[in-house]
Amino acid sequence: MKSWLQRHQVAVYAVAVLLAVGVSTGRPALATSLDALTNPVLAVLLYVTFLEIPFVRFRRAFTNARFITAALGMNFLVVPAVVWVLTRVLPPDPVVLVGVYLVLLTPCIDYVITFTALADGDSEQLVATTPALLLVQLLLLPVYLWLFVGRDVATIVEAGPFLEAFGLLIALPLTLAWLTELWAGRSASGRTWQAAMGWLPVPMMGVTLFVVVTSQLPRIQESVGRILVVVPVYVAFLLVMPVLGRLAAGVLRMDVGEGRALVFTSVTRNSLVVLPLALALPPGYELAPAIVVTQTLVELCGMVVLTRVVPEWLLPRPPTPPGLVDGLRGE
Repeated sequence: MKSWLQRHQVAVYAVAVLLAVGVSTGRPALATSLDALTNPVLAVLLYVTFLEIPFVRFRRAFTNARFITAALGMNFLVVPAVVWVLTRVLPPDPVVLVGVYLVLLTPCIDYVITFTALADGDSEQLVATTPALLLVQLLLLPVYLWLFVGRDVATIVEAGPFLEAFGLLIALPLTLAWLTELWAGRSASGRTWQAAMGWLPVPMMGVTLFVVVTSQLPRIQESVGRILVVVPVYVAFLLVMPVLGRLAAGVLRMDVGEGRALVFTSVTRNSLVVLPLALALPPGYELAPAIVVTQTLVELCGMVVLTRVVPEWLLPRPPTPPGLVDGLRGE
């Protein structure tokens, strides 16, 4: 069941989005009420995502200072420069710019792990890097908003919503996943529970998309034009960052697994986790969450492509030497 869901995840997500469109247009009152479910479904999604990571090898991943330094450099030096260039084509609309900067300047710390694993990358490295990525983006996001948009806009970003997101959406699911792994190592019931949770990441992503899209769609029906203008920027980001991540991995002489992980952390953004921050913006910025959600939809389509392009073309494993193949066959 788990492998089937992973192979057909695009269809699952497409059905979730189509259902969300139907509910939001047919039952707008219900759509609005789903706002309260956003954080709970995100927390469950992250729990089942973190549960797939073998924490018994977590310490080894955390000691890889080279990878953590590379991930921080890509996300907080290279990405801001790329985002600055790409957004020069956008209109000077503060609401649009804030929404775009909120999502593109914050590296992903949730489903990037799943997509990295699907591309046979070193997902353990990303788990180890997650706390640093979240804390650094908390510190630097107001600075980048001040540089890119202006001092008045930067002051609207407060630490409270981000700290709440860290506690509810990162620390709690991560701790529960670690405790679940300990339980599974000592109890048959724990192993049964862990196995049952193993098929949930794709369905939970579908549920999360349904809740988020359903709750946000009524807010954007009269502002579609302002939202569609950001799509080319999101697509360009998906095209540029994997190449830059691949170049960085080559310069640092990373192995294939680490290189793939660096590519995915460079391109995936923190859309679903940063959404509570967008929802906490003051009146006048109601469109910002929808701009964040638009990036989610564009990125998910891109991730489906990248999980194939990265291992098959961008960072393939080196071919086995013919002599070794013959030797293995002889055995």
